[in-house]
Amino acid sequence: MSHPAIGKSVVAAGLKTNYHEMGSGRPVILLHGSGMGVSGWENWHRVMPELAKQHRVLAPDIVGFGFTERPAEAQYNIKFWVQHLTGFIDALGLEKPVLVGNSFGGSLALAYAARQSDKLSGMVLMGTPAGDFTRTSGSSAWYYEPSVENMGALLREFPYDKSIVTDEMVASRHEVTMLAGGLDAYRALFPEPGPAGEQRTVRGLPPSTLEQVTTPVLALHGREDKMIPLECSLRIAEHVPNAELHVFGKCGHWVQIERQDQFVEQTLNFIARLA
Repeated sequence: MSHPAIGKSVVAAGLKTNYHEMGSGRPVILLHGSGMGVSGWENWHRVMPELAKQHRVLAPDIVGFGFTERPAEAQYNIKFWVQHLTGFIDALGLEKPVLVGNSFGGSLALAYAARQSDKLSGMVLMGTPAGDFTRTSGSSAWYYEPSVENMGALLREFPYDKSIVTDEMVASRHEVTMLAGGLDAYRALFPEPGPAGEQRTVRGLPPSTLEQVTTPVLALHGREDKMIPLECSLRIAEHVPNAELHVFGKCGHWVQIERQDQFVEQTLNFIARLA
């Protein structure tokens, strides 16, 4: 099997884990979001070369997504995902890494930090769920049927400027879906959509847990994010003791793509300020 999203592999928490790596220095782990055809490479390959000029940058496929091994008996939940991330960090001997998480990846970073903040240097979180919020868009992904047309329609739900979704991006994500498959992990994250117009509540980490996160945090959010409302990052800024927040106008759910240069600049400046 050949695809750009397939990189190196390491056994993490007993699972053959696909990941990409560039650069040297302080370890920075890029945690992808959820969705159809997602992988570490799909989420991060545009910014990895810039971040890797100063740091050792690693982008794994979290179990249930991309090309990481999926055990048939897997019960997808935050405990399982934290266990896998912990195994990845331990397998590669990464000391005090920085976690950079997009959406689901941000939730995973927060859950890891709530248990062991002392093992991290810092976190950058984009469009990250926190607390309870209403799922108002993107629910069509729950019933996704693979096709180039459906993938294009799905991806155009994410950015503020729809033209950012290119034919190449659609084709690549569709290929990952066909090669790697998998909907179970995504469906474990969100409730099944109800009748048209019915709102469903999604539960992120509660404020009481956010208050346990002592790791320095830079929260980034698109003002027009239709997937994860801005209120979630406001909640992070309010309850995480060492958090700061930047909001991008005319920006949706893909801060690292829609505001690529500013994302790289803010991330590197934040990491440079860490102990």
